[in-house]
Amino acid sequence: MKDTDFIISTPPLESDPADAELGLDDIDCRQILVGEIGHGQRLDKVLALSIQGFSRSYLQQLIAAGAVNVNARPIDKPATKLRIGDTVHIELRATEQSKAFLPEAMPLNVVYEDADLLVIHKPAGLVVHPAPGNWTGTLLNGLLAYATCFSEVPRAGIVHRLDKDTSGLMVVAKSRSVMDALVVAIANREVGRQYLAIAKGSWSYGKATKTVERPIGRDPSNRLRMAVVDLGQHAGKPAKTDFLCLDQCGDAVLVHCRLYTGRTHQIRVHMASMRMPLVADAVYGGVSGQVIRRQALHAVKLTFIHPTLKRPLTFMAPPPPDFEAELHALGLRYNESAIPELG
Repeated sequence: MKDTDFIISTPPLESDPADAELGLDDIDCRQILVGEIGHGQRLDKVLALSIQGFSRSYLQQLIAAGAVNVNARPIDKPATKLRIGDTVHIELRATEQSKAFLPEAMPLNVVYEDADLLVIHKPAGLVVHPAPGNWTGTLLNGLLAYATCFSEVPRAGIVHRLDKDTSGLMVVAKSRSVMDALVVAIANREVGRQYLAIAKGSWSYGKATKTVERPIGRDPSNRLRMAVVDLGQHAGKPAKTDFLCLDQCGDAVLVHCRLYTGRTHQIRVHMASMRMPLVADAVYGGVSGQVIRRQALHAVKLTFIHPTLKRPLTFMAPPPPDFEAELHALGLRYNESAIPELG
């Protein structure tokens, strides 16, 4: 005998025509008659046994949100014990996450495109991948609308990310084989990712490259941030970045950054560890920008070997207007020819 033998769930109830007018057509109403096995069991457990395709944690959220009645009485406690003959009514509402991976037409600044991949200049403010708080309006949604091939590739072909408020170049795969090849190339450090950053602080390394090789992980004192963590149980993952000063004026510095690894917030964390947080990066202690209102970080150059054509590709993206304006306000100069040619 199975645990569900005496827990009876009816098919979905017909929705009220008024629901569509109210925009509630994503609600699926279910009714459950509690049998012998459900007697004395928690409400959330009975729901999880009776309804397939929804996690117990999500069903608990629905209970807390007032979407569940027992014998026509609203119940908001998942631990409520049920009895034989109880009738449970639940409104199964589509989650924001369930609606995340849908096409959304949006302008994409496509720098390069062929049958295998795209190179995109992402603007600051655009989230790359759906996540809590940003389930829609992401680059992934835009890619799904741009071409049908992206619906057949995991994560719509996204092989690396930029922070929401970081601008610059990204490569996106159009097929699984190209995606796999690019992921391997990134892991083998065969994809060159170079950035420009504006920081405040004292640059004391001359024109020589300063290499920071310190592990990055969640900040033990603030789980919303990353940090250099290299001690005890909080040890982070290896991370390596090269920094080169391109120009300085007073305590303002324009820095070229080369990533060897791709840890979350890597450049921002490593710069902060040198006591040179990025301008307008409040998360890591940066001062407010005179013009720019997001961390002053831009993915300026991208180089890689094309996975199928087997030839080197190099792309440059000039800094966007807010970045340029901040440089001007601080008396800094950017010269594209100063970006190093890396082997």
